[in-house]
This record gives sequence, structure tokens and C-alpha cells, in this order.
Amino acid sequence: MLGKLKDLQSAVKTKTARNDEPEGQYLVALDIGTEFVKALIGQVTDDGVEIIGMGRTHQGLSDMQAGAISDITAVTQNCDQALAQAEDQAGVSVRTAVLGLAGELVKGTTTRIRVRRKVSERPLDMPELEKIIRLVQERAEKKAREQVAWELGGKDVDVRLVNSALVGIEIDGYEVTNPIGFQGRDVVVQLYTAFAPLVHIGALERTAQQLDLDLLAVAAEPFAVARSVLGDNANENMSAILMDVGGGTTDIAVINEGGVQGTKMFGIGGRAYTRSIERDLSIDFEEAEELKLGSNEGKLPKNSAKQVEAALRKTVKVWSAGVEVALGEFDKLDHLPNRILLCGGGSSLDLLMESLSGTDWYKGLPFTRKPIVQHIHPEEVVGIVDITGRVNDHTFITAMGLLRVGLDTMQYSGNSSEGIKDKIDRILRV
Repeated sequence: MLGKLKDLQSAVKTKTARNDEPEGQYLVALDIGTEFVKALIGQVTDDGVEIIGMGRTHQGLSDMQAGAISDITAVTQNCDQALAQAEDQAGVSVRTAVLGLAGELVKGTTTRIRVRRKVSERPLDMPELEKIIRLVQERAEKKAREQVAWELGGKDVDVRLVNSALVGIEIDGYEVTNPIGFQGRDVVVQLYTAFAPLVHIGALERTAQQLDLDLLAVAAEPFAVARSVLGDNANENMSAILMDVGGGTTDIAVINEGGVQGTKMFGIGGRAYTRSIERDLSIDFEEAEELKLGSNEGKLPKNSAKQVEAALRKTVKVWSAGVEVALGEFDKLDHLPNRILLCGGGSSLDLLMESLSGTDWYKGLPFTRKPIVQHIHPEEVVGIVDITGRVNDHTFITAMGLLRVGLDTMQYSGNSSEGIKDKIDRILRV
């Protein structure tokens, strides 16, 4: 299955100037989250990427809204601080960057299209395959634009392709891994595509410009998380549900037999839990955040703990319903994978993990058995190795996935002897 191929995919200057790239190949991944900006600097090696620098900066309450940038100036300053920390540790200044994109209006789905060839006896070649893939992308873009317009009350919004990955291809009902040279009448292509509103992408591009960074790629964050766990082994048949619970959104990706089937996002993350405490206990946000963290660590007095837990459980219930709705939209799969892998700071909440592991929320969905729920650990990320000792838990997985997307992009750009896999990957590059 082709889903087993590699998935793809002047401003005011800031205080820290990015100097020319040092010798060798380096990447910086910027995970611009609602709660934190995380910067990872990686050095490209023969085996993948070694993380040599890490930085993290807290975001202000008004800097981001539901995973999207709402204050470019403030976010740029936060990114600059995180980058400075990472560069100090790495001892190098890096300009080549990969940025993550999240938010409820980022739409990722798998589109299936059937093309009837006029001359079935003619062997399929690369120009014809490229034409078919472009047709699928055009139809997916139209669908994404219509979906965003519907969610915004009919407002027409420009969208742009962010990531694209081939899931599978059939010729006359026969599944093939290399379609070139096959004869046949009907060609069916399944293609994962992620689109985002131009305003969100433009904000990221503006941020990169103000940071004096060369933008190598922009990746939908659920796609980046998927790349973090999918290797380069064409025979890998991994199936899993990936959940990135951030400060403002929950991003879900479903992988089936090594192919990204689709991504969904909804606007409930860690801050929603803090807001519930803030509202129910009539306190300010900062105090509510401290109570949330204290509750998770079992450090609150008994009376306070009961009030905080009651507030949190309300939001957990709403969040669980959002997960059910999102997973219910994957109706083209016969059944959902029985592994749920979590990452992101919001997934650190014990009540959230308890809800996924200890309740029967999954019974209304097409699971064949109760799903196994666990966090993704940094050492499980394929091809990315941390040598700083500071990238040590599930909150860094998205940033590590962005490094993986950057590595993919660099490899495809620098490949001088293209085989069929490389040619298909090049077609799919955004």
C-alpha cells in the first residue's frame, strides 16, 4: 500500500538575529502551541536527526485562540525567546525551520476518487498518475473550502494545501504498491490531504519572516504527530488513533495499516479545564491553573480537591463527547484501531486518561475491543534522537514530529536519483 511510503507532505526584526547556517545540515522545529512555544534544534545525520538544543516559552492568554495565532507580535517574541534558549544550548544559530499548524479550521481528510481511463491497454505512466493525483487534490480542496465556509456561516474562505499523503491505489480492483506499467480501465486513488485557511498560514509565514527564518515547511500538527510514529519501513502495518491534547485544541489522527486516514480537530484543550475551575470557583485564571495542577498531583486540601475535581469532570465529559463525535466521522473504516496514543500537555491530566481507560465511552463506536490507551514517549519517535536530556516526555512529541516532516522534505529535495517512491513523494510535496 502506498500509504506505507513516506508521508509528506519586510517585517520588524526581533532582538535575536539569525546568522548564516553553520556547516552541516540543521533544522529548527517550532511547535507554536496555545500554552507554550517549543523550539527544537536538530542536526541531520545519516540515521535521522539528533536534537542538540531545546527551548520553551509560556504564551500569554490572548496570544493564541483555539490553536491559531491571534497576536503575531506577541507570538513572535515568545518564539524568539524559545529559539534563543535552544540556540544557546546547541551552540549554533539555525535558519531552516518547520512550523506547526493547528486549529479547528485545519481540515484533514482522505478522499477517494475513481478515474476511468479512455485507453485501458496503455500502461500507466508518471504523467498520467500525476494528473490523477492533482485531480484528487483539487476535489479535496473544494470539499475543505465548503466545509470551512459552512462552519463560518457561509463565509467563503481561501484555503491552502498544507500536507498530502497517498493512502492507497487500485487498478481494476487490484491493490498495487507501484502503479507504473499496469494496464487497466478503472484507477481508484485514496489521498490524505490537509488544508488550512490562508489567514492562519499567513500568520505563520509572517512570524517566520519576523524571526528571520527560512520556512522549509508548514505541517498540520496531527500529520506531524503521525510522522513521528510512522517509520520508513514499507512493510510497516501500524494502526492507531493519535490524540494531541494541547492548550487550546485536541487534534486527532487515525492511522490504518501505515496510512493516514484523516485528521480531526476540536476546540477543547488544557485551558478549557482551567476555565471550568475559574468559572465554578469564581477565581482568576492563574489561581485556577495552579489548582488544576495541584489536583493532578494530589496536593490540594480535601474540600478544595472535591470542588476542583467536580469542575474538571464536567469538562472531561464534554471532551469525551467531542472525541466520540470526531472518531464517529471516520465512517469509511470497517473498524477503528484498538490503540490510542496520546501526547501534548493537556493529556497529562489524570482524569482525562481515566476517562479513556476506565469508562465505556468507546462502545458506541466501531471498536472490535476496548482500546489500549498510553502516552507516546520520545524514545518511540522514529528517526529522532535527543542528546540534550531535556526532551523527556509526551509534551514534545509534536515538535519532534515537525523535525521528522522537515527531514522528509530535505530528503526529497536533495534526492538526485529518484526511484518511483521518490517521484510520487515529489508529486505530493506541498
